[in-house]
Amino acid sequence: MKQFIKDKKLFIRRLFLLLLDAIFINTAAFLALVIRFDFRISQVPTIYAEAVLSYAFVNTLLTILIFALFRLYNSLWKYAGIDELTNILFACISAGAVQLVVMHYILEIHVPRSYYPLSTLFLILLISMGRFFYRYIRRLSRRNFGAVKERIMIIGAGEAGSSIIREIAGSIYINGSVICAIDDNKDKLGSYIQGIKVVGDRNHILENAEKYEITSIIIAMPSASKKTIREILDICKQTNCKLKILPGMYQLINEEVSVTELRDVEIDDLLGRDPVKIDLNEVMNYVHDKTILVTGGGGSIGSELCRQLADHKPKQLIILDIYENNAYFIEQELKNTHPELNLTVLIASVRNTKRIHKIMDQYRPDIVYHAAAHKHVPLMEDSPNEAIKNNVGGTYKMALAAHMYGVKKFILISSDKAVNPTNVMGASKRICELIIQAFHKKSDTEFVAVRFGNVLGSNGSVIPLFKEQIQRGGPVTVTHPDIIRYFMTIPEAVSLVLQAGAYAKGGEIFILDMGEPVKIADLAENLIRLSGYEPGRDIEIEYTGLRPGEKLYEELLMEDEGLSSTNNKLIFIGKQIDIDADEFLKKVLELDKAAKEEVDDIRERLIDMVPTYHPENAGIIQYVAVSKEILS
Repeated sequence: MKQFIKDKKLFIRRLFLLLLDAIFINTAAFLALVIRFDFRISQVPTIYAEAVLSYAFVNTLLTILIFALFRLYNSLWKYAGIDELTNILFACISAGAVQLVVMHYILEIHVPRSYYPLSTLFLILLISMGRFFYRYIRRLSRRNFGAVKERIMIIGAGEAGSSIIREIAGSIYINGSVICAIDDNKDKLGSYIQGIKVVGDRNHILENAEKYEITSIIIAMPSASKKTIREILDICKQTNCKLKILPGMYQLINEEVSVTELRDVEIDDLLGRDPVKIDLNEVMNYVHDKTILVTGGGGSIGSELCRQLADHKPKQLIILDIYENNAYFIEQELKNTHPELNLTVLIASVRNTKRIHKIMDQYRPDIVYHAAAHKHVPLMEDSPNEAIKNNVGGTYKMALAAHMYGVKKFILISSDKAVNPTNVMGASKRICELIIQAFHKKSDTEFVAVRFGNVLGSNGSVIPLFKEQIQRGGPVTVTHPDIIRYFMTIPEAVSLVLQAGAYAKGGEIFILDMGEPVKIADLAENLIRLSGYEPGRDIEIEYTGLRPGEKLYEELLMEDEGLSSTNNKLIFIGKQIDIDADEFLKKVLELDKAAKEEVDDIRERLIDMVPTYHPENAGIIQYVAVSKEILS
């Protein structure tokens, strides 16, 4: 029914244009004759008037057909611009040429020679005025009769900004008007873009936001670097305006610049840096046409691994996860985005030795990404034996199976919480790293680990929690005003994991440069502001105290770990710490056995295996992070 109504409206609109054009075609012919004879209708010879009148029907029909060939009835005239004007120009000149040929040479209807250019000129003027007058009336009606609520500032007076301004001006659905534009190009200062004045550069955002009573700011800079976007957002945050942003350069390439592509400013716009660059050829060389197993493939990191691996055309991608819902969702997504992918989804626990060996024997993967793990610090403090059974026991069993069934590469997803851990989860991940190094000494499989910090938007992470608390009206809960964490986007972290896999020779712990550490309290304040609220006034920030096992600062490197560089400036290799592989793996089995027996002294056993594990230091500032000097 809706489609019928839509088609009916379109038919009526096109019929109206046809009738209007018919009037314009004949008006142009009339004006051409009248002007030829000095605006005196009485002076127009009867023979010429009858000639034009006798040809009127044919002229109207042929001209409308030519207009249709030039698609003048398919354009959206509410967005009419230079392209549409050029189309009108060529259509009218073509119609004038056809009129000359048919009247003069075929039908031998004689009129003054000046009639043809004059009628063509008037046709161009009338058709153009008709189309653009519609756009003008549409815009005028919105300004005069629509209650404009939003006063919009556009940052970026380029192609994207121009497109956004044009669409806002032509839309009856957007309750707002663009008031001014900002651009750092000094040559554009004082100029107009789609009738909107460029009033200054980024240094004039605040004064113009106040001067013009701006309520919304749209950042239309799809090709700008993350650093530039972050700097502009830092300025915009000082206003109380709502912020929207155009996502990226691909919108321009695909000609998708539209208000529908605008999104809310996300926290990673403030934290982000320029996109991580990886050598796709290196990644392709080791994953293309390989059978790849991803444990924890339904989780935040695991699912993104699967997405990016699918792009590199593996021979077979096997997703293993204990949670059926997670596995189902990524399976459906990949079937939709990569229908050609040879995809297998298995429900299994990495703690189930027989199940794991059966899977490895059946599918014989070339590469294993081990992302399955318990990662929540407070939960693992309350259930330490579960952390050992899943993280330590699961990693040992997966590594042993990889060794036994000839896996070429085994890549462990580790955590910065493994460095000088103060909690059970971190200590368990440190043991996982050492398991990898121990197996490297005994196996032909290339065992490596990749260590990084928090990822934005992962399941259970702080960002989704903050957003949910803001939607409820607060308060936003932060454990400590001075708590600091490293952050990276999930796609960024996974891209580096894939690149690190290309560098793997065996035994390495790859460490990702996470950028500058971020204060969680600042993160909370920024999210509140980006949501259009004032921290402390509209939404409170409540400090709840450090949770069990939580540190104020996370670290990426231990004191006795040196660093060596790789070809990627964001990936480093931590120096291996010498261990007795056989003795250590024996202790791992004893620890796993103790956890299964639900012993009460699991923390004491962890201290024995991980000398850097100091639960008594939870909450104490011990900051040995990878500094710029170390990384350089």
